[in-house]
Amino acid sequence: MHSNLSASGILGSTGRVPLVDSEPLRTSDLTLAGRRLPLTAKARIYVCGITPYLVTHLGHAATFVWADALASVAHLAGVDVETCRNVTDVDDVLTAAALEHGRPYDEFALTQEFLFDRDMKALGNKTPDHSPHARLHVAHVTQLAAALLATGHAYERDGFVYFRGDGVATRSGLSEKEAIEKSRAFGDDPDDTHRDAPFDVPVWRPSPEDEPAWPSPWGWGRPGWHAECAAMAWATFGTSVDVIVGGEDLSYPHHAYQSAMVEAASGVAPFARREVHIGAVHKDGRKMAKSTGNMVLVRELLSAHRPAAVRLMLLNRPWHETWEYADSAVAEAEQELDTLYEAAGRTHVDDAADAVVVAALLDDLDVPRAVAVATETGGSAARLLLEVLKLR
Repeated sequence: MHSNLSASGILGSTGRVPLVDSEPLRTSDLTLAGRRLPLTAKARIYVCGITPYLVTHLGHAATFVWADALASVAHLAGVDVETCRNVTDVDDVLTAAALEHGRPYDEFALTQEFLFDRDMKALGNKTPDHSPHARLHVAHVTQLAAALLATGHAYERDGFVYFRGDGVATRSGLSEKEAIEKSRAFGDDPDDTHRDAPFDVPVWRPSPEDEPAWPSPWGWGRPGWHAECAAMAWATFGTSVDVIVGGEDLSYPHHAYQSAMVEAASGVAPFARREVHIGAVHKDGRKMAKSTGNMVLVRELLSAHRPAAVRLMLLNRPWHETWEYADSAVAEAEQELDTLYEAAGRTHVDDAADAVVVAALLDDLDVPRAVAVATETGGSAARLLLEVLKLR
């Protein structure tokens, strides 16, 4: 950053000397999702975190390693970075998993969160500045529900508070059929007779006796999924963020409704200046997921491979592309990492090559181009890349 700017301006011509070896001002050079994203002072990055059960597989890791790399590149652009990664510890699937293991849901979630944090630390990820937990933000969800009711964007019925979601699917570029299919895939029920329209979603809902419950003006209940993230993000960063990050499957319905709720309640738009949805990791021709049982656990990979190699495997590709995992991919990353280390061992400094590496990273996080330049040029360019991507 331009730390040589003094607190007081210079009066008169004395002292107005040309700057020597001044760093270029890069705060407007970052491009994300195909569009320039000028930054000033601070970059606020909100990352949709885990539902803490059966963690951590490679698909999870891809999202969080990319989010960490994004924060590092934003800092490289010359601004401070503030990160938030939530924990969705109020969720029906989590409650069911805890019951299956014979544990209270919150205790089970904390155990799983510990394992997740251990894996993230091993991969070189920085601990986020904020880690809001859904169960600690229930009051903020009720406040969000009250705001949506007051502005006419929600309605109450039989203990439910529903957000009016008309137009959310259209804004996401989906047909009604596509949107309904995606909603069902995440456990929503567009046929629910309580709601006025298929795309209305619960902000608040009643809890049966076997589900966690909190008091509210509409009776005992629990938050809806999209409302949890909306409330946590608003409570942490206010009514907008610079970047929201998550897996590609979260684009709709989750991020679409999260953004729509905050915008409707606050009147501030857009909620997220950019959305970064990381391409899914596939194995055996299907998306890696708990439900399909084709998971590759990070802990297992780290027992046989260097963490930096696993990290490089995840990063050395376009962030938005889906890719197929194979065991050979880690071995290839090990070789690429050794080549980078050898290149970094060359002692020369090449300012022009350094600038090309920086430009590649700022250009929509083009890690493959940066790796190619750093490997070929070596020296300071390779050392710079290793530092920014945390591959040491």
